Amino acid sequence: MESPNKKRQIKEEQVAELCTDILYSARNELYVNMHYLDAALSSFKFVGDSSLVTKGNLRGLATDGSYIVYEPLYLTGLYKRGRVFVNRAYLHMLLHCLFLHLYNRKDRIELLWDLSCDIAVEYICDSLELRSLRIASGTFRQEFYMRLKSSGIPAMNAESIYEVLCTMQLSENIIRTLFSSFTVDNHCFWYEGGDSKDEQAMERKKQEWKEKSEKTLTAIETGDKPSDDENDPFSSQLRIENRERYDYRSFLRKFSVLKEELKADDDSFDYVFYTYGFELYKNMPLIEPQETKESFAVEEFVIAVDTSYSTSGELVKKFLEETYDVLSEKESWFMKVNVRIIQCDDRILSDVKIESREDMERYMEDFELLGQGGTDFRPVFSYVDGLIKKREFKKLKGLIYFTDGKGIYPLKKPVYDTAFVFMRDNYEDTDVPGWAIKLLLEPEDFIKRDIKPGVELKEALSEGFKAAMEV
Repeated sequence: MESPNKKRQIKEEQVAELCTDILYSARNELYVNMHYLDAALSSFKFVGDSSLVTKGNLRGLATDGSYIVYEPLYLTGLYKRGRVFVNRAYLHMLLHCLFLHLYNRKDRIELLWDLSCDIAVEYICDSLELRSLRIASGTFRQEFYMRLKSSGIPAMNAESIYEVLCTMQLSENIIRTLFSSFTVDNHCFWYEGGDSKDEQAMERKKQEWKEKSEKTLTAIETGDKPSDDENDPFSSQLRIENRERYDYRSFLRKFSVLKEELKADDDSFDYVFYTYGFELYKNMPLIEPQETKESFAVEEFVIAVDTSYSTSGELVKKFLEETYDVLSEKESWFMKVNVRIIQCDDRILSDVKIESREDMERYMEDFELLGQGGTDFRPVFSYVDGLIKKREFKKLKGLIYFTDGKGIYPLKKPVYDTAFVFMRDNYEDTDVPGWAIKLLLEPEDFIKRDIKPGVELKEALSEGFKAAMEV
């Protein structure tokens, strides 16, 4: 006669085997319809955890980027509702990993970030016209998608959704409905760790998923597409997540030059010899501070601002503020500089000479966007060439042109480095002449948004989450 423990062990093994078969079946069905996910679909190992539903919420499926962790009764119950629910849950977790949601929360509110990530991936699942994923999305979902789009959201990715949710006046009932409608998996493993080893492991895992995301995008762009629409939500989000990201501050410092200035060089000064001299000779140091210092900073520079109708005044101001913040840093600005800020559309509208921090501060205080006509880049380059001939510049390092890119470019390369900075609000690339540097930025790359949900929203999030998980 078998002991009760033995019977229980055999039953648990049978249930584990059944759950593994369910997940393998879901993976295979997704692969049949989505070959471009080949490398990503086989990334997970499966492990059961009967206590999973007590961790964070009542959803009994979770991933840490390496494993899909399931609560056996929850998974079998989901399968009884229909294979499509397991398929969607598998894809839901996979998309979280491909879009690096597990690793990109930063200082965002945890519950709101979780909700934003769930909305982003469910939007993709709802948009994929596959029988293996098709369920009725419901009126509430469709209306909320429309509400997000009508808010002017640049893309339906988690970061953009988070920012919009922060600004929405959401009641507790709406938040409860959002959680219950979009929450599919348990995010309890997203924020574990804390010591250096865990952080290093998370960074390695993040890099692995970034490479898989890039491979998936390559597979899509080489012919294996989710749909005939090149701008389908899945492909669009992958392009956004895999776009080359730039640090505008670091980029701007590339236009710095090495120069010797008349000021004390504290870095090379040795206080040991200095004080030892006083001890030895009473009134004479052995070493004096150097009176000059070599440093990298901006000396001669041109900032051209496109003021055409298609360029947002708010973005222009934010761009100039960020540029000012970099240039006004202690190690980024010489005591005497020659910076010109030129506003232009199809002609020169204003030229302001900046020679000190005080000049820059006054300009920013009184800044006003002029013009707003058409766009022609050639007048700026002709004007700057004229300034060089007049010896207004001794050694111009470079010119940065902030624009939307829709204009007439000069055919000839200037004698100074030139960079065109674009706002890629709609995530479309722009061609520039081969001699120019192209820098495409998202607004969030240089606009430091101070988005902090208010106390009421935080409380509603917490209550809505708890209520939704009790359903």
